[in-house]
Amino acid sequence: MSDTATSRPEEPQRLLSGDLRRTVLWLALPALAEQFLNFCVGLFDTFLAGRASHSGLEVGLATSAVGISAYMSWLASLLFALVGTGTTALVSRSWGQGEHAQANRFANCSLTLAGGLGVLIFCLLYGLAPWYARMQNMHGESYDIVVNYLRTDAIGELFYGFCLIGAAALRGTGDMRTPMVVLGLVNILNIIVSSVLTFGYGPIEPWGLRGIVGGTVTARVCGGLMILWLLSSGISNLKLRLSELVPHKIDVMRILRIGAPAGVDGALMWFGQSIFLMIIARLQDADLGKANMAAHMIGIEVEAFTYLPAVAWSYAAATVIGQNLGANEPERARRAGHIAVLQCSVIAIIGAAVYLFGAPLIYHAMTTEPAVWSVGIPAMRVLALYQIPLVLLIVYLGAMRGAGDTFSPLVINLSGVFLIRIPLGYLFGIVLQGGLIGAWSAMVVDVSLRALITWIRYRQGRWAQVKV
Repeated sequence: MSDTATSRPEEPQRLLSGDLRRTVLWLALPALAEQFLNFCVGLFDTFLAGRASHSGLEVGLATSAVGISAYMSWLASLLFALVGTGTTALVSRSWGQGEHAQANRFANCSLTLAGGLGVLIFCLLYGLAPWYARMQNMHGESYDIVVNYLRTDAIGELFYGFCLIGAAALRGTGDMRTPMVVLGLVNILNIIVSSVLTFGYGPIEPWGLRGIVGGTVTARVCGGLMILWLLSSGISNLKLRLSELVPHKIDVMRILRIGAPAGVDGALMWFGQSIFLMIIARLQDADLGKANMAAHMIGIEVEAFTYLPAVAWSYAAATVIGQNLGANEPERARRAGHIAVLQCSVIAIIGAAVYLFGAPLIYHAMTTEPAVWSVGIPAMRVLALYQIPLVLLIVYLGAMRGAGDTFSPLVINLSGVFLIRIPLGYLFGIVLQGGLIGAWSAMVVDVSLRALITWIRYRQGRWAQVKV
């Protein structure tokens, strides 16, 4: 592959034989910077929505609209895992075996699949928008606003899939910096454009709530075009080739065989979380019920302070594990997962302290509505109870997916959400009238039990024997 850009010569050696603690940290830090910007964008969009509440909208409507859209965007990201999970696993395994040409073929095939999947996801999200708004108890003005917001947001997914799948392929080679730069620029552009469109600047009239989604779509389109341009030029020994963009049946089947459980996992997890969101929407009636929904959206967005770093370390673990399994070093692969959990637990402890002691400051900063403060502040302290289990769950599941074991996470996640979170959320939140605190207590039980099961599964080590 002489016409492609070469990766740094020390990187493959570092991943396969360097100090493992430094290697995991070295890979995680760029991904952490990327996830930090993701956190800032989500938080900033919620902040902008909280400011939009001054325009005479219903209580919490703007915040709820952005939050519901985030759930739909999350669905798109989970569905892209149908391709992205298999891409990372196969590229990293090929890289560890020294088969760079094979890795490039998988990357090209994945980008073709990403294009087709992007069209399907756009149609799905556009069509689901009215149904989803009704399921979340939206009516009248709130229904119209949410549906228009969701359908506009779906446009960005046509391009964002290239960004996500291209980043997955690059991570498989050990290149965490390029995804950090591309997705970081996407997030910065999102913040700038959303701010300008929401409040207006110079000749640009204020768009209000429409400005937030306008900034999101603009940034995602630019991100997809950027990653395609980089790969067409060649980067980290990956390069777009017209001959390889036509996918081979065997390559497609290998990618989907690994990714299908992850895609099903994501889709059903989203469905379960949407049912849980329906419970949140029905905790109480009238304005207090709307306040519960807005407080939930803020809390979940702020919780990304610990959730997204865990995703960063799961990326690092997946890359190290995939390459070391390819190099026939299963013990080193196993240790990488444990090290990733220990390193990320430091952030989890900080996050728990922030949620416990900083809840009043957070809610006063994120919204101007006292009704949202009253239910959100005491409920946020519940989040502090399961931050370490949350990190353990996310990192170990990501590590197993990096090895190609996507079936175990599917079973673990679906069991937790459908057998624990939803039934207990309904019981604690509605039947026992525990409100938002009751519903979030169900999340504590769910995440803690799933984390325990995942830790046991990881220690058994059967994931290292999965053939990809």
